[in-house]
Amino acid sequence: MTRRVVITGMGVVAPNGVGLAAYEEALRKGQSGIRHVEQMAESKFGCTVAGVPQGVEERVGEAFEADELLAMNMSHRYASLACLEAWLDAGLDRPARDGDLVDWDTGAIVGTGIGGMDTIGAKVIPLTDSGKARRLGSTAVEQVMASGISARISGQFALGNQVTTNSSACSTGTEAISMGLERIRMGRAERMLCGGAEAASHYIWAGFDSMRVLNRGSNDAPEKASRPMSASAGGFIPGSGAGVLLLESEDSARKRGARIYAEVAGQAINCGGHRMGGSMTAPNPESVRRCIQVALEDAAISPDEVDAINGHLTATGADPKEVGSWAAALGRGPGELPPITSTKSMIGHALGAAGAVESVASVLMVRGGYVHPSINCEDVHPEIEAHSPSIPHTLREVPNLQVLVKAGFGFGDVNACLVFKRWHD
Repeated sequence: MTRRVVITGMGVVAPNGVGLAAYEEALRKGQSGIRHVEQMAESKFGCTVAGVPQGVEERVGEAFEADELLAMNMSHRYASLACLEAWLDAGLDRPARDGDLVDWDTGAIVGTGIGGMDTIGAKVIPLTDSGKARRLGSTAVEQVMASGISARISGQFALGNQVTTNSSACSTGTEAISMGLERIRMGRAERMLCGGAEAASHYIWAGFDSMRVLNRGSNDAPEKASRPMSASAGGFIPGSGAGVLLLESEDSARKRGARIYAEVAGQAINCGGHRMGGSMTAPNPESVRRCIQVALEDAAISPDEVDAINGHLTATGADPKEVGSWAAALGRGPGELPPITSTKSMIGHALGAAGAVESVASVLMVRGGYVHPSINCEDVHPEIEAHSPSIPHTLREVPNLQVLVKAGFGFGDVNACLVFKRWHD
């Protein structure tokens, strides 16, 4: 049993816009959300800028009760806010907190890369090491366990289907959508909240700074710091936030009369086995190519039908290899690649949330018929220069955009790819 799966709701908490309207406006303008982060400077990081969503505390204060907020750390807040927007955007009624009804047809797969590291660093370790473990309170465990974000959501929306948290490093958000797609396709759920969340915390970013994979050369120009596909890229910029798509079977969406953004037409998940150039920190180019091609096959889409690409593209040395993998997978030579953009150029790399926040951008582009700019790469990397006509430096209108492919790659040589298709009633 295979069913068509559509997107009927979306929610986003991003560094350059909280909420769909603000986020899309920023994407169209090529507006960066990278800012100076004082805590990074005080902790003597080499990189002192990051993508941090603004105004979240006010929004969660309006959306959730005080007792709920006491048990919600930053990743919980980001995820809950994005899920609430997606839920209401889909035209669903918010369940009463004191009700007894359970929605057995709806579940959630909302992942994270680092989990509750912010709570562990700020509370668990200092209080435990100082002999004050009793002061952690009764909600410490649910805040630090990776599945805390999906568990929190299950209670907020009375979910009775599968509820889980996946974690596959930086492919997490993309993978969560792939997993939700398959569950609905197989008839095991009617609706799934899918995406990822990652808190903004120097505890989460410290390890990457020590690896020297963050850009240390643009601290005085935050908006220029994230430079995917650029010759002067100096590493990625850490980001944070949450993105959630409400996936729904076509039958359920039609029955409800729901507005449909787009179809999730295909997916693929694989691993490069740490071979052929792949490693714990680098993707196997052959596995990337295969992942893209398998996703297209799953969607019954030929490579020449792809109208746009939203890449993983992190502003590291992996960018040229990734562009090469896209060209190989689609069989497109220089000048033939469809528009290829990087949402990370505006929001940084949101780790476990990246693929989800970028998937929201991808669906907005498919529905709106445009490709947002990939900023800060006026000096295109020499190994990508042959494909430079495909890089939109400003908003590119693509009225006939029908198919966009989104991919995400993560530590461990893991890959996930999604095919989004314009919906025609």
